[in-house]
Amino acid sequence: MKPITIGFSIHRSEIIDITADLMHRHDVIFLEEPPANGLQEMLQGDLSIDDYLLPTEGEYPEFSRQMCLLLRDLYQKGKKIIQVEPFLEHLLAIHTFFSQGHRPKELQPDSVHHRVYQAERDATKALLDYYQIVMNGSFKAAIQAIIRFARFDAARFQLRDSLRAKALAAALNKGSSAFIETGVIHLALYHLLKKRLPESLQLKPVFLARKALKILGVKGHLFGPGDQLTLTYIFHPKTHGTFREELLAARSLIYSKLIEKEEMSADLETFPHIRNELACIDTVKLLTLEDCDRLFPLIRRVKTEHARQLIDDYLVRIKKLPRKRRKRQSLKWQTEREYI
Repeated sequence: MKPITIGFSIHRSEIIDITADLMHRHDVIFLEEPPANGLQEMLQGDLSIDDYLLPTEGEYPEFSRQMCLLLRDLYQKGKKIIQVEPFLEHLLAIHTFFSQGHRPKELQPDSVHHRVYQAERDATKALLDYYQIVMNGSFKAAIQAIIRFARFDAARFQLRDSLRAKALAAALNKGSSAFIETGVIHLALYHLLKKRLPESLQLKPVFLARKALKILGVKGHLFGPGDQLTLTYIFHPKTHGTFREELLAARSLIYSKLIEKEEMSADLETFPHIRNELACIDTVKLLTLEDCDRLFPLIRRVKTEHARQLIDDYLVRIKKLPRKRRKRQSLKWQTEREYI
C-alpha cells in the first residue's frame, strides 16, 4: 500500500523546505484550508499569487506566498492538490448566511452549521473576555480566564478535527500516496482519522518541527504552556482544579508577552521562529506560580522587547539565574509521540 503521511507542522516560512521534501514524495496533498476560489487558476499560473491571497488576509503572508510557490511546483510535477477543512468551510458559509440578513436562531439546532457556530461563538467570547481581563483584572482572574478559554478552544478543536477526519477518510484513495497537512495542535486528528481508515491503510505521523530541531541539535517540543493546557483538555476533558492547570495558565500569561509576534523572513535556514519559541518555553519553565504573579502586573501593558528585559532582569536579580547558568529544562510533559 502507498503511504499516507500526516504532517504536523507550523505556519512559518522556515519550515517550508522540510515540508516540500515530504510533499514531493506523495501523489496527493491535502491542505489544511477550506476550498477557495481561484486555486486551480493560481496553480496553473493564470492567477497571480498576490491576487489569489488577497481575499484571505492570512496571519502569515510570507508563509502563505511561499506555500503557493511550493504548491505550483508540486502541481506542475503532477501532484493533486485538495483543500479539506470542513470546520472553516462551514464557518465561511455561516458568515455568508448572516451577511444575507439571517440570524443565529435560524440555524437548524441539530445541524453541523449550528454546532460549528456554537463552538466558534463560545471560544471567541472566552477569548475576548480574556483580552479584557488580562488588561484590567487581577492575576487570579486572568488565570481563570485563560483556563476557561482553553476549555472552549479544546472543544472547538475536537469538533474541527472530527469533521476533518470524516472528510479525509472519505477522500483518501487506496491507490495513491497522500500527505495530510495539519497544525501541531491537531494531534487528535491522527487518532480520529486512524479509527476511520481500514487496517490496510497505514497512517504515519511526522513532526516537521522535530526535523528542524534535529538540524539545530536541540531536543524538545514546541508546545508553549497555552498549547499544553489546551491539549490537556482535548485528551483529558475531565481535568479540573489541578495545580498544573493554574501553573500552565500563569506561564502562558508570561509566554504571550515574550513570544515574537511579527513574521520573520530573514535567515530562515537558522529557524528563527523555532529558536524563539524554544527560548520562550525554556524561560517560562523557570517560573513558579508566585514568579508569574509578581511579573504579571509589570509586563501586561508593555511591549514585547520591554517585557523580555523585565523578565530577564527578574531571573538575574530575584532568581539568581544569569544567562550562562540557565540550562534547558528537562521535559516532564508528554511529547507529541507519546500522544500518538
